[in-house]
This record gives sequence, structure tokens and C-alpha cells, in this order.
Amino acid sequence: MKYKNNINGIIPINKPKGITSRDVVNEVQKLLNTKAGHTGTLDPMAEGVLVVCLGKATKLVEILTSTKKEYIAEVTLGLETDTLDTEGTIIKEEKTNISKSEIEQKLKKFITTYNQEVPKYSAVKVKGKKLYEYARKNEEVILPKKEVTIYDLKLLDYKQENNRTIFKIYTKVSKGTYIRSLIRDIAQSLNTVGIMSKLTRTIQGKFKLEDTYTIKDIKENNYKITKIQDALDINIVKVDDSLKQKIINGQKLKPDYDKVLFVDKDNNELAIYKKENNELKMWKMIYESNQN
Repeated sequence: MKYKNNINGIIPINKPKGITSRDVVNEVQKLLNTKAGHTGTLDPMAEGVLVVCLGKATKLVEILTSTKKEYIAEVTLGLETDTLDTEGTIIKEEKTNISKSEIEQKLKKFITTYNQEVPKYSAVKVKGKKLYEYARKNEEVILPKKEVTIYDLKLLDYKQENNRTIFKIYTKVSKGTYIRSLIRDIAQSLNTVGIMSKLTRTIQGKFKLEDTYTIKDIKENNYKITKIQDALDINIVKVDDSLKQKIINGQKLKPDYDKVLFVDKDNNELAIYKKENNELKMWKMIYESNQN
């Protein structure tokens, strides 16, 4: 598909509840008339930072997806659903009365790296089929486990309401962490069941919630696009025309850096290289032969 505008960069969107991450990307593409992609799905019930890449920056989706993320989530104990959140069918209900101190003690034990079971309602593929496709057809499938790291986890709020223990957490996690699964695991450690009743992504990589724009902002032309090089936590090196040609030809270079973004004398992004087997090799080409 051809787009009218050639916009390159990143725009952080404050995704509202009730729509998918893809819905947001589609709306951005339509409003800006440029290619777009996001860097990490937020469930429809979730809100907060959704980093949207535009134009050539869509080549960096994989890199930006791998950055650390921070969330604030509400947990409701005593409820279990098939989706691990409020959107699903209730499987189990029970009364809970778990103390604040017990919750705080358990949370500390989750600041670690562990193998987390992926939710059955997710887009992770098993034998070429997405897990939610198995779930919707009630087909049995062994849920895969992925290594994730919980860098920080704190209790923010706590209350006992209608025979249910409800609390709010802040967490900082690695790529691939499902907050729904983390909450399920926390609930199991407390000898009960639990669901994610609210979720807000507050930070992804360099982008904070206060840095985001709404779809309304875009409609009203009230936004700023972040340059590719400003969105990456990486060495940036300016090169002359001779080295530029080698880079856009994908030639290997001397490994002066573990990872580096090369730009030309006009500050145009060329490519990202990373060290591999004591050589600096092309990782992501950004330059396009038809650009000015």
C-alpha cells in the first residue's frame, strides 16, 4: 500500500481502554497517511503508553519492543477467569481476606527471573496456530513458558471490599512479560486465585505516560514526532560519504562498539550495526536508496 506522506520517526500514543493496539495504529496511519506499526501489544482493557513507529522507523519495532516496560495494575483476588482479566468468563469465585503485609512479603519474592506460563488467550503461536485460536475452540494445548525478568514490584494500594482483597501494584518488567500471568502467579503464591482488573503502561523505553499524545491530539495537529536516533539508547556515530557507502552496502566494519547507529553528515539515519564474532555487522538497515 502506498501512503501520501513520508513521515519517519516515533510517536508515543496514550491508548484508551476498549480498543485494540491495532485499532490505534490503523487510526494513526489513516490520520497521518503514512506507514505505522506498534512496539508491544496492550490488551483492549488496558491503557497507557503505546509506542507507534512511522515510516522507516517501523524497521525498529523489534528493537523498541525489547525495551523494559513499567506498569500500574489493579489485582482482584478471589476471582478466576479464562482470560486472567475482567474480560473473560468466570471459572472460580471465592472469598479472600489476605493481609497487606502478607502481600508485600510475596511481592518481594517475584523480583527475579523465572519461567512464566503464557496465557491461553494470547497471540503466541504453538504449531503455527495462535493460542487464542485453541482457546476459542476449547482445544487442549500445552501452554509454553518464557523466561521473563521482574526488575521491580511494589504494593501501591490495598483494600478489603465485598469479601475480596483488591490491591494495586507497580512493576518494571522485561520484554515478553504478561502482567496477567504475573498476577495469576502472585495469587497462586497467596493460595488463591486472582485477575487483572485494571492495567496502565506508564513507561516503555524512553517514553513516559506524560510524553504521550491522544488520537484527538493528532487530529488537532497537536503532536511532535521523535526522531529515530532520539528514541534509541545507543551510540550514534556520524560518518563521511566514503564510510556511508560501505554502510549502505552492508559491509562489515571494525568492532569499535557493541551496538551503534550510523548517521551521515546531514544527520540522516543509515543503519544499526552490532558486534558479532568480533566483527561489526549490519543489524537493521534504515537508509532507503530512493531517499534524498
